Amino acid sequence: MPTFRFLKKLDPETLKGIISLYSRQGWWDKNDKPALAAKIIRNSHCFLVVLDKGRPIGMGRAISDAINDAYIQDVMVLSEYRGRGLGSKIVLKLKNRLKADGIRWIGLIAQDNSSPFYSKLGFKPIGSSRPMMLKGNHV
Repeated sequence: MPTFRFLKKLDPETLKGIISLYSRQGWWDKNDKPALAAKIIRNSHCFLVVLDKGRPIGMGRAISDAINDAYIQDVMVLSEYRGRGLGSKIVLKLKNRLKADGIRWIGLIAQDNSSPFYSKLGFKPIGSSRPMMLKGNHV
């Protein structure tokens, strides 16, 4: 049975597993260094990892001003573990943590046709808003 853990301290094996998750999702460049992942985890408002027998199989995190606003991002579950409700639990645990921390505005960007997944968890489009990125960056 997978376990969920908000990371406070990061051991080398968990870091290696998280980098593997980022890589399998296509979010990790071959030139990125492990120190980058450690910094991403450390500087997130909260970082949740899903473990199966100590091995990271899913994750999600939130970035925030720690006062009012937060964005959930980097939610993923390894393909062989999908369909078990783990992704939904990741998002719900992140939402609950943010609300407990006093965050009132929680948003995210639904990529790759994932909006139906997030809609079931209470998220909705923001009027006519459109996510944008500085030209030259990659998604």
